[in-house]
Amino acid sequence: MTERVAVTGAGVVAPTGIGVEAFGQALRRGRSGTRPITAFACDGLDTRIGAQVDDAAFDPAAFVHPPKLLKLMSRPATFAVAAAAMARSNAALGPEDVDPDRLGVCLGAGGMGPLDLDLLAGQAMAVLDAASDAGTPAFDVPSFARAFRARTNPLSMLRGLPNLAAAHVAIQQGARGPNTTVATACTAGTQAIGDALRTIQRGEADVMLAGGADSMINPVGLLGFSMLGTLSCRNDEAETACRPFDRDRDGFVIGEGAAVIVLERESFARARGATVWAELAGCSATCDAYRITDERPDGSGPATSIRRCLRDAGAEPADVGYINAHGTGTQMNDRIETQAIKRVFGDAVSIPVSSTKSMTGHLLAAAGAVELVACLLALQSDFLPPTINYRTPDPECDLDCVPNAARLARFDAALSNSFGFGGQNACLMIRRW
Repeated sequence: MTERVAVTGAGVVAPTGIGVEAFGQALRRGRSGTRPITAFACDGLDTRIGAQVDDAAFDPAAFVHPPKLLKLMSRPATFAVAAAAMARSNAALGPEDVDPDRLGVCLGAGGMGPLDLDLLAGQAMAVLDAASDAGTPAFDVPSFARAFRARTNPLSMLRGLPNLAAAHVAIQQGARGPNTTVATACTAGTQAIGDALRTIQRGEADVMLAGGADSMINPVGLLGFSMLGTLSCRNDEAETACRPFDRDRDGFVIGEGAAVIVLERESFARARGATVWAELAGCSATCDAYRITDERPDGSGPATSIRRCLRDAGAEPADVGYINAHGTGTQMNDRIETQAIKRVFGDAVSIPVSSTKSMTGHLLAAAGAVELVACLLALQSDFLPPTINYRTPDPECDLDCVPNAARLARFDAALSNSFGFGGQNACLMIRRW
C-alpha cells in the first residue's frame, strides 16, 4: 500500500502522569518521576529508588469491564488496557467506526514475564513448605508441586505470559484483527509500533492499537538489573538520579508504565473525519549481533537502524528536527548512542537530542512507546522536551541535549531511538501531517 499511516490518538500511564495531558505538562516542566520505592521493602539493597506509577492517581477499575477481570491481569496488563482505552477515546474512535475484524493490536511486553508480588510470595512460601514437608533443605520437586498447588490459583499463572497484555487489550476493545506481542527487551515498544505500521501497510488492518507496557519494579527485577551494574545508586538524590549524557552518570532508574497509540490507514482516517496528530512515516529494526549486554563500541549497529528508518520514511538527515534518544544514563549507552548519531548526522551535530528517561526512568518494554508519545506531544505543541539533571558536560557526549529546561521550537519531523539487550536496535520517525 502507498497510503500514509496517521496517528490519531494516544494514551499514557507513566510515573510522571496519567493521560496525555498530565504527561505532556510534566514533559514541559521537566518534572522527575523518580522516588524511593514503596512497592516493597528495599532496606539494604544497593538501589532503592525507582519511577513508579502513582497508585493514588491510577485506578485500573475505571478502564476494565467488568472490574472482576482485574484479578486475571498483571500490573503491566492493567497499564496497557488503560492506555489503550485512553488512546481510543482520544482518537474519538467509536464502536461503530471500525470493523472489529479490521482492528488489531500490537504491544511490546517484558520477555522475562512480569512478576507480581503476590505470585512471588506464593512461590517463596511453597518452597518453604516443600522443604518442611520433605524434611530437608534440598529442593524437592514433588513436595514443591503439592505446596504450590495448594497456594496458587491456576488462572493467576496466566498473568505472567507476555502475550496476555495484548490479549486483554483486544478483549476490552473488541479487536478481532491481527494481534501480536513483541518481546525484544528495551526496543519492544518501538518495534511493536513499527510492526503495527507494517500491518496497516500490508493491508491487513485499517486501525491498530500499538505500544508497550512493562513493570519490573519488584525484588527480582530490581536485583537483576542491579547485579548487572546498570542501575543508579543515588538513593539520597532520587529526583536527580538519572543523568543521561552527563559526565557523572551512574546508571538508569528502573520505571514502569505503558503507552498506546492509534494508527489508521490514511483514507480510513479521512473518511471518518479523524483529527490527525502526525504521520508515522518510517521504522526500522536491526541487531548488533555482538554481545548480549554490550553494544558495538563504534555505534555502527544503532547508526544502521537510524539510516534505515530515514530511508523507509523517504527522508534525509536534514529533515529531522528532534531526536528522542534512548539515553539511559549508563556510561556505555550514552557514549555509543552519541557516536551513532554522529555517524548519521555528522560530527558537528546541531540537532536537538534529549532523553526523556531523565524524567520517566527507563520503562523497559514500554520505553519506546512512551517516548514516541513524547515526540508527538512535542511536535503538536512546538517544544523540545528537556534532559533534566544535566550538570557536567561529557566531551564524549557532545550533543545539544536540551539541558534541564524545555525549549520552544517548531520542527517537522522527529526520530525516536530504542536500543536494548541482545543488541536490539529500533527507530521510528514521525512527520507533521
